[in-house]
Amino acid sequence: MGIFSNDYESRGAGIAKNAPKKTGLRLFFEIFFRKFWKLIQVNMLYFVFFIPVFLILASLSFIPNGVVSLICAGLSLVLFVVNIGPATAGMTKIMRNYVLEKHSFIVNDFFKAFRTNFKKASLIGFIDCFIMLSVYASFQVYPVLAEQAETKLMYIPMVITFSLAIVIMMMNYYIFLMLIATNLSLKNLIKNSFALAFVALKQNIITFIITAVTTVGMFLLYIYMSPLFLMLIPFMPMAFIWFVTCFNSYPMIQKFVINPYYASIGEVNPELAEESTDEEEPVFQDMGGKEKPIEKRKKSKGRRIS
Repeated sequence: MGIFSNDYESRGAGIAKNAPKKTGLRLFFEIFFRKFWKLIQVNMLYFVFFIPVFLILASLSFIPNGVVSLICAGLSLVLFVVNIGPATAGMTKIMRNYVLEKHSFIVNDFFKAFRTNFKKASLIGFIDCFIMLSVYASFQVYPVLAEQAETKLMYIPMVITFSLAIVIMMMNYYIFLMLIATNLSLKNLIKNSFALAFVALKQNIITFIITAVTTVGMFLLYIYMSPLFLMLIPFMPMAFIWFVTCFNSYPMIQKFVINPYYASIGEVNPELAEESTDEEEPVFQDMGGKEKPIEKRKKSKGRRIS
């Protein structure tokens, strides 16, 4: 039936029940556009936990009293560091459901994952924040030391710090997904995510490039079109990046972590289990994809009654 036409009588052959499932880019864009408005809602919810960052900037910029300014900025920083990890776990829970093409109650699933994984996620978030500050500090300190010492050897620690930051970023593609999908200890979460950072290098590079392009694009908007940046950042970029991350990374977790576990206990991963074939023969058969299109009925011309 055409939604935007007056043809309400014709229909196609339907969709076959056992039609091959879409994969790759086709599946990605199908889920993305189907969940587009949901992704905006998730981004808005996640963005709330970045408000302390703006409070830090506001405290340092607009509070004249230096002591009060530092106290407010410090409290905002603690609030951000403690909550950003659990908030990321909450968003990861929703994105994993979308990747598996399952329904998700955004607010309920978000805060359930937030509470359930609070301790581990807070520690992971603290480590991430510490690494980010270390990278920022290295870019500020080592070039100055290299200039003062008149040697380029001081750039080596900066390169090492930057390289470690990239590895840790790739570990983050997996650690939050495994956190909400498994019962692994923090030690094993770190161990497995470190291994997957190298084993799934192709997927990680693709995710890294998309993340970098999106981040650079938002940064350029911030510099040259700040009003547009402020309009966009609450609604999409973080959810888009994390959806890409989950779409690329979760199949690797299934392949190297979840599936081997179920194989070791002689079971099939419930996320991949197919419908049983030994059930009783159904009374009615799904004919989707086999029906003949119904031709449009010709309208007969009747007499006009004056």
